[in-house]
Amino acid sequence: MRLHAVLVVAFSAFFLAGCATLPAPLPPKAVQLNEDGAAALGAGDTEVAEARLALALEYNPRFTEAWVNLGLVELKKRSFDVAQKDFARAHELNPDLPAPLHAMGILEEVRGRTDVAARHYRDALAVDPGFGASRANLGRLLFAAGAIEAAREQFLRLAEVAPDHVEGPAGLVECYWKLGRDAEATEVLASALRVFGEVPALALLHARQVLREGQLDEAQAQLTTLTACEDGRFHAPAWAWLSVARMAAGDPAGAERAAKEALARNAAEPVASYVLAQLARR
Repeated sequence: MRLHAVLVVAFSAFFLAGCATLPAPLPPKAVQLNEDGAAALGAGDTEVAEARLALALEYNPRFTEAWVNLGLVELKKRSFDVAQKDFARAHELNPDLPAPLHAMGILEEVRGRTDVAARHYRDALAVDPGFGASRANLGRLLFAAGAIEAAREQFLRLAEVAPDHVEGPAGLVECYWKLGRDAEATEVLASALRVFGEVPALALLHARQVLREGQLDEAQAQLTTLTACEDGRFHAPAWAWLSVARMAAGDPAGAERAAKEALARNAAEPVASYVLAQLARR
């Protein structure tokens, strides 16, 4: 139905922490301020992040990564036009860096212009084919558009260029399921679990695999654990798939409660909406 939560557009998944992109070395204080600004933004403190990044740019107005991070602050504030100017400035300063193009893609996704976003991700990959964040987002957009084979190709490439990123094998599992290639999905998931362990993205896929196999009690147990995992991005999808498991187990009341829990955390949760629609027809 959709890719797992780890591939959603997330501001916290893309901050730049101070690798110099200028011929001359950057002032150490600027680098530190950029890193601290990225950390503050990751923690959700946009006011502190903005102050630190603005200071970094006072030290060096040509600090590309700081412009990107400052644009992400504006994006978090939903100041889209300002964010676009910051990303454009970063790209102008260093057209050989994929990060500004990737950030433009994130901006266009938030604006709902996924076709434009995909073009920006492709532009970023043209600069650096190993830039995993753009390849992951491009794969996700292709999957959502129903171009499953093209998405599979992107996730396969992602697994090659960024083997330490869980998004590659996780995306492949989704694609193989959609293509009806369950044996390959099982093999990829088992391999990823050996490499990454039971991280939430893979734990959710494993629970769904168990559900697909009809092991309803085990699926419900795994999904219930995920509804309280440390990473809140997985709470809504875990509740949503728990509603599917409960519906399959003949517990419509429990399925409805779980679906509503999912929607309380993400009003756009498609699996939960589907379950409620099915229950309403009964």
